[in-house]
Amino acid sequence: MIPRYGSPPARDRRHVLRPGVYALLPKKGQVLVTRQDWPEPELQLPGGGIDPGESPLVALHREVWEETGWIISTPRRLGAFRRFAYMPEYDLWAEKLCTIYVARPVRALGAPPEPGHTAVWLRRNEAWRKLGNAGDRRFAARFLR
Repeated sequence: MIPRYGSPPARDRRHVLRPGVYALLPKKGQVLVTRQDWPEPELQLPGGGIDPGESPLVALHREVWEETGWIISTPRRLGAFRRFAYMPEYDLWAEKLCTIYVARPVRALGAPPEPGHTAVWLRRNEAWRKLGNAGDRRFAARFLR
């Protein structure tokens, strides 16, 4: 059974399944995260939705680059969780199936190409406390502590 974090689904709404991939990126006592500015500023594990026909690992590499500007190597799956959320950029209620990986950040290619995202390095011992959703915090805490 895949655990759920956050609010239960709203019974009066249809939730669209949105599989996504997210990366925990530790390096030299720090963790690379993304700061998403909209709809509210929030620190998150970099990642996002898997496009139709795209494999999870291709999506992981693409999403990390889009949200941090970094390329990664050696991703390893840690697990998955579900959360129910409204996605204003798509105007839909989603059941997000979030698969979490740990990977090695290799090199920055430049600023994140996705608007509204900033790459942020946090100290390893504080990163898990600052992440914006409970599922990200849980996986980061389990791995980083």
